[in-house]
Amino acid sequence: MTEWPDLMPRLQPWVGEVRGQLIPNQSLAEMTTLRVGGPAQLFFRPVDEDDLSFFLKNLPDDIRVTVIGLGSNLLIRDGGLDGVVIRLPAKGFGTIEILDGHRVRAGAAVPDVKVATAAAEAGIDGLWFYRGIPGGIGGALYMNAGCYKTETTDRMVELRAVLRNGEIVTLSHADMGYRYRKSNGPRGAVFVSGLYQGFAGDAATILEEMRTVTERRESTQPTRAKTAGSTFKNPEGHSSWKLIDEAGGRGMTFGRAQMSELHSNFLINMGEADAFEVETVGEMARQRVRDKHGIELRWEVRRIGHFVPGREVREFMDGEPFTGAV
Repeated sequence: MTEWPDLMPRLQPWVGEVRGQLIPNQSLAEMTTLRVGGPAQLFFRPVDEDDLSFFLKNLPDDIRVTVIGLGSNLLIRDGGLDGVVIRLPAKGFGTIEILDGHRVRAGAAVPDVKVATAAAEAGIDGLWFYRGIPGGIGGALYMNAGCYKTETTDRMVELRAVLRNGEIVTLSHADMGYRYRKSNGPRGAVFVSGLYQGFAGDAATILEEMRTVTERRESTQPTRAKTAGSTFKNPEGHSSWKLIDEAGGRGMTFGRAQMSELHSNFLINMGEADAFEVETVGEMARQRVRDKHGIELRWEVRRIGHFVPGREVREFMDGEPFTGAV
């Protein structure tokens, strides 16, 4: 396994005032739903917003910061990540508040499904779509997560964030510049909570709709497999799964990774695959779709980190090796 140089000496003497957990060379594979990836040079789990702010304010500017959530839409490469990797814990960032006016405030570490359920039980409609997204609120705010024709941008009012310089700010919907599966908020910001606007609804009706969503997901998606969820964004006017199907990609394997036989736009780790195998089978699917349809699928899964030397993945299998986060 890759082992990074220890960053802790560079953080003296102020690091002694940090209250959160700091772990050099922490393995990240178990923090993603794909269960692949190398270590973080330094892993940080802050106690609360003030702890996070203090850490970022004092961290040297040249040290890279990467934020990960529940790891459900994430592929970390086998060489791991240099710099600091931050993951917000549920204890300090996992609250849900039901507010007046059919509004909900949720911490970044809250799973999307818990927000959907809390809103439904309070008779707040409009957030039930989060039942179909297997991630956390921080990731949803970052990538404009959505399903069933509703996206985060449709319900988000504002969010609270800690900037790279440690400043705590409130960002408006306009500040985020949301697009399909993408946001354009301040670079390096760590989202800590989001405020959502719903509308009045009947709790029993909403919960029944959520049960329908669950049944639909479990019958059409490999929800119990090691997967990062939907792998590729849908091109305009097309469905990625259908393009992959028509190109012969359903069930295609490389090593211990596979394009799912149940849903061909889901990449799965069939057992003990590494990130190289997982990313490679994804590029094989992209190559087949390009060659069959002339369409270049774009990754929805966030891929970050370094390759192990000699195990670089090439775009479409025949292009240049990828570098850095994509």
